[in-house]
Amino acid sequence: MPLLANTPVEKMTGPYSRRWWALLVLCLSLLIVVMANTSLIVAAPDMTRDLDLTSSDLQWVIDGYTVPYAALMLVLGAIGDKYSRRGALIAGLVIFGAGSVMGSLVDGTGPVIAARAVMGVGAAVVMPATLSLLVATFPRAERARAITAWTATSGLAIAVGPLVAGWLLEDHAWGSTFLINVPIVAVAVVGALFLVPPSKARDMGRIDYVGGLLSIVSVGSLVYATIEGPHFGWGAGPVTAAVVSAVGLSAFVWWELRHPRPMLDVRKFRLRPFTGSMLAVLFFFFGTFGAIYYSTQFLQFVLGYDALQTGVRLLPLAGAVFVGAALTGRLTPLFGMKVSVVAGMVIGTTGVLLLTQVDQGSTYADFLAPMLMLGFAIGLSVSPATDAIMDSFPEAELGVGGGANDTALELGASLGIAVLGSLLGTSYRDELTDLVGGQLPGAALDTAKDSVGGGLAVAEQIAKDPSAGPQQAQALVDAVDQAFAHGVAQTSLVGGIVMAAGTLIVLAVLPGRPGAGRRRARAAAAQEAAGPSPAEESLTDIR
Repeated sequence: MPLLANTPVEKMTGPYSRRWWALLVLCLSLLIVVMANTSLIVAAPDMTRDLDLTSSDLQWVIDGYTVPYAALMLVLGAIGDKYSRRGALIAGLVIFGAGSVMGSLVDGTGPVIAARAVMGVGAAVVMPATLSLLVATFPRAERARAITAWTATSGLAIAVGPLVAGWLLEDHAWGSTFLINVPIVAVAVVGALFLVPPSKARDMGRIDYVGGLLSIVSVGSLVYATIEGPHFGWGAGPVTAAVVSAVGLSAFVWWELRHPRPMLDVRKFRLRPFTGSMLAVLFFFFGTFGAIYYSTQFLQFVLGYDALQTGVRLLPLAGAVFVGAALTGRLTPLFGMKVSVVAGMVIGTTGVLLLTQVDQGSTYADFLAPMLMLGFAIGLSVSPATDAIMDSFPEAELGVGGGANDTALELGASLGIAVLGSLLGTSYRDELTDLVGGQLPGAALDTAKDSVGGGLAVAEQIAKDPSAGPQQAQALVDAVDQAFAHGVAQTSLVGGIVMAAGTLIVLAVLPGRPGAGRRRARAAAAQEAAGPSPAEESLTDIR
């Protein structure tokens, strides 16, 4: 076998012998693009201090990555299908690495947001390429296990990102959380050349660039409106973006129904396994990422853990992901995809609802069970849902299938962080106003209400003021902690309700095990027509 992986998958006569090593490269590539979001959660306080970020600035430092990431995946997945899936993976890694270098060197808000946007473009190439290469490389009998490993990697990144970032921030500036991506990118690129075989669609035809442009406009505008509106008010910008998204989506559906080779055949939404799985991914990551986002803030700001300590305390979530992934590999073949997906959503919903019990006196122990449940639910439900989505696409559209799955995932996560984060901020502000509204000067109160970090900063200033002193500062800290805990509890209730509603919808949409209904119908018809013996009826049912 040659040292470089040069034989295309399409020309192989049997399964690729180094496919499990190739999967390792794909999972490594996936790991860093997911970590780019989760690591920033613990790096945000240092960035806020060094760059003097406002709440709006910090939101766009985070979401400058999200908008291109979510908007471009469908189109870039199709381009990878047509020209080269491995080439797309390598190109995406290089773009991602370039954005990481840029982010580590700049020292202003605008350049950091721009660097994050470049990384988001790279991630939008990498993520669908990893999934399409996985499906193209693995035979059907092994694909579910490979997708389970891919899903477990996503869950691992949720915990590993904050852990690695926390470790770096012990001795280095926040720029190191960008720079750590560069050696990993280099390893992944070399691994792709040596271990990942080339792959592209056969007889794909021309790409539907009009449909691709409409998808970019629709998803990008929706993500922008979702981020900007709840956090900063529904002014002209967010409202216009929402209208553009609605018009763009309508135009996209109209165009795709009439195009002979659509970017995404919207008729697939008539398929219950596809639609149910897309909804499951969307609803699940809405609640899960939102809950992890504000739980991490509670660990840092209220319980006082530093970045590394926070990362360590998220590790049980990663372990639970692997347990859930191992279990779904056994349960799904036995009971069917619907049972695994819905069971995972029920467990995840319960985990979010447990956070409604959080109060000012809560400790890490109160977050441990919800974290374990959310991690277990990710491992249990996301893999079979992803497998069902990819099964809905032919070989020529694997990149589009990966883009559709990943768009649902990223859109759900973005909506969860934006909507639940906005609800958390509103609840925090209202509660803090009730507690200390008449005790602080107007400017100080506005700063304290902006965020929990702002409230603690005001308390530090009060502690240094001879006319106030530590006692008043501690009273404000207690009020900030109480208000934030109240916000976590109220937001978790809303998030849990949304996830519960999503679970019921998915339960109604997803079909049962394929073939079970047909076997029962055949057995009933045979019994009615010929009155078979129990043994004969059993034989008919097996057939």
